[in-house]
Amino acid sequence: MSEWCLCLADSQEPFEGAFAIREFRIYNQHMVLKPQDIVVVLKLLGYEGGRPPFAQIAKDLVMSPSEVHAAVKRAQAARLLHGPQMSNRPNVSALEEFLLHGIKYAFPAERGGPSRGIPTGYAATPLNRLIAPGDEPIPVWPFAEGKKRGIAFAPLYKMAPVAALKDPLLYEELALIDAIRDGRARERKLAEQELVKILRKKSDG
Repeated sequence: MSEWCLCLADSQEPFEGAFAIREFRIYNQHMVLKPQDIVVVLKLLGYEGGRPPFAQIAKDLVMSPSEVHAAVKRAQAARLLHGPQMSNRPNVSALEEFLLHGIKYAFPAERGGPSRGIPTGYAATPLNRLIAPGDEPIPVWPFAEGKKRGIAFAPLYKMAPVAALKDPLLYEELALIDAIRDGRARERKLAEQELVKILRKKSDG
């Protein structure tokens, strides 16, 4: 029996117990992280100074302002972002822990068939300077204007390729995260090292 069923069974007030369960479900529904939340947190990490207006973040990430606002709220609840009093700055230590140890389980990689797109994982900077390409097709984010062919690799957020092309640092971060989500052992290790360098450099800055 699930936990919420036990709560209802133990309640002396069935209607009150059912109401509490519904509230619990609604609360959890709004607090669950979504893949785009990670993209928003990484983008916030790249801004100098305080958080820009939601409209600016939305434009940079090809999202709506309401999507950005919701992502910020969820990231705050997950403690990946500090509160408004600290300009919604990323909690870098928590972000690092989640990206290295949790993201591959929370948002597992999704591969598809042959596709034209934008290189990611070991095929993108900075890992492509450290890992020699093999004979197998490279992972790519499907994108009509992409110049490489490979195997489709779903990005964390559907518009992430467009946002990444406008922001080289965000591109590197997302490509490294893809290597952590679905790379071989050596690729994951190198990706972790490179991602930690970026995060700690931004934290020190």
